Amino acid sequence: MSTNQNTANLTQSAMVGQGRVVILGAGESGVGAALLAQQKGFDVFVSDFGVITDKYKAILEGLSIPFESEKHTEEKILNATEVIKSPGIPATAPMIKKLVEKGISVISEIEFAKRYTKAKTVCITGSNGKSTTSLLTYHILKNAGLNVGLAGNIGQSFAAQVAKEDYDWYVLEISSFMLDDMFEFKADISVLLNITPDHLDRYDYKLENYAASKMRIIQNQTENDVFIYCADDEESLKALENIKPLAKTYPFSIIKTIEQGAYLENNTIHILTEPNNELTMSISDLALQGKHNIYNSMASGIVAKVLELRNETIRESMGNFKNIEHRLEHVAKISGIDFINDSKATNVNSTWYALESMTSDVVLIMGGVDKGNDYNMLKDLVKSKVKAIVCLGKDNKRIHDAFEDDVEVIVNTFSAEEATQIAFHLAKRGDAVLLSPACASFDLFKNYEDRGNQFKAAVREL
Repeated sequence: MSTNQNTANLTQSAMVGQGRVVILGAGESGVGAALLAQQKGFDVFVSDFGVITDKYKAILEGLSIPFESEKHTEEKILNATEVIKSPGIPATAPMIKKLVEKGISVISEIEFAKRYTKAKTVCITGSNGKSTTSLLTYHILKNAGLNVGLAGNIGQSFAAQVAKEDYDWYVLEISSFMLDDMFEFKADISVLLNITPDHLDRYDYKLENYAASKMRIIQNQTENDVFIYCADDEESLKALENIKPLAKTYPFSIIKTIEQGAYLENNTIHILTEPNNELTMSISDLALQGKHNIYNSMASGIVAKVLELRNETIRESMGNFKNIEHRLEHVAKISGIDFINDSKATNVNSTWYALESMTSDVVLIMGGVDKGNDYNMLKDLVKSKVKAIVCLGKDNKRIHDAFEDDVEVIVNTFSAEEATQIAFHLAKRGDAVLLSPACASFDLFKNYEDRGNQFKAAVREL
C-alpha cells in the first residue's frame, strides 16, 4: 500500500485524535507539529537524529512531550499510527524506508496542520523568489486588513499557529521537500514562480523529477481554486504540457501581453483578473527592483487582485515593502565599495539573479556545499561583470573548473572574515563585493543566516 493510500485511510482516525504520532526532526516545523498533535489528543513522541537546540528542548520539556536527541530508537518510532517528518529528511533515509515498508503513513507538518484549520491558503513555491514573494504577499494582505498568518518554509511553524491562532488566511512558502510529503492538502491559491535546477541530489539528479515535485502545488485543486504561474519559465511550461490544472489560471510575463494575469509594457506592470478592473504600476515605483523582482511583484499582485483588494492598497504595499534579510541586502559602503549580503542564494539561479541586478564590477564570494550545480548559466554574467571570485567553502574545485577561463583571480578562503578581507583588497572604489554563494552553507556554517550574519559582522570590522 502506498504512503498516499495510507494517508487517505488514516485521515478519519487522525482527525479525532486517536493513535500515536511520531515526529522526526525537532526543528521549528517538528516542534510545532508536536504542539498541535498533543493539543488534538495524540500520544506524541519526537525523535531527532541530530542535536536538538536548547530552545526547542525547553518547549518540549515545558509541554511534557517525550523526545530523544542524536538517535532514532526503532521500537519507539515503528509503532506509530502516523509519522510527521522534517522536510530535510530524504525518502531514502533508512528509517523512512522502514516506515514505508511497514505501511505507516509519512506526511509533512503542512499536511498535518491543514486538517485542523478552516483557513484558506495562498501557497507559493518555486526554485527562486518564494521567500520574497511570500513576504510581499503577506505584507499586501495584512495591509488590506485581512486576518492572515505567514508560515511554511518561513517564520513560525504552520502547525503551531493552527494550534494557537485563528487566522482566516495563511500565506505558506512551500518547498519541494514539503510537497513530496503532501497528499490530501489543497491550496486555494497556488503560485509557481519558476523551476530551475536545485536540490537535484534529492531527485536522482533529474530535473524532471524535481519539476514533478514542484507541480504538486496544484494537486487536489478544483475549478473553484486559482493557479498563478510564470509564462516565461521554460520548465514550468514544459511541466504544464503534461498536467492540465483544473483551477482558474493566471499567467504572468515580462515579454508578452497576457489577457488575464499580469504583463509588462513600457516599464509598467498591468494586472487584470476581471474585465474592466486593471491595476497598473510603474516598475520604478516598486519597492523590489531587478528583473526577477518584477516577476515576484506580479505574482503577489495577481493574488491581491484575485482577492479583490483595492488597487490603492496593492500599489501602496508593493511600493513600501522591505525585503528580507540575507536577500540582496545592502550591508555597508566602505571606501566607495558596496558590500551586499545575498547569503540566501543557495542555488545557481539565485546567484544569476543577483549578478543580473548588479550595475558595477563585482568581486563575487561564492561556494559551500554543491548540490549538483551546473555553473554554465553564470558564465556570461561572470565574464561581463565579475573581476574576481573568492571561494568560501571546504571544496572549491568545481568553481575553479567552471570559471578559471573567465576571471583572472580565484582565491580559496575558509571563513567569512577571511573571505571578506580578501574581497575588500581585490575590490576598488565603485565596485561591489557580493556574497551570493550558489551553494548550501552547511560545510562551514549552521545555515545561510549564520553565513550572512558572519559576513555582515566581518564587513563591519573592516
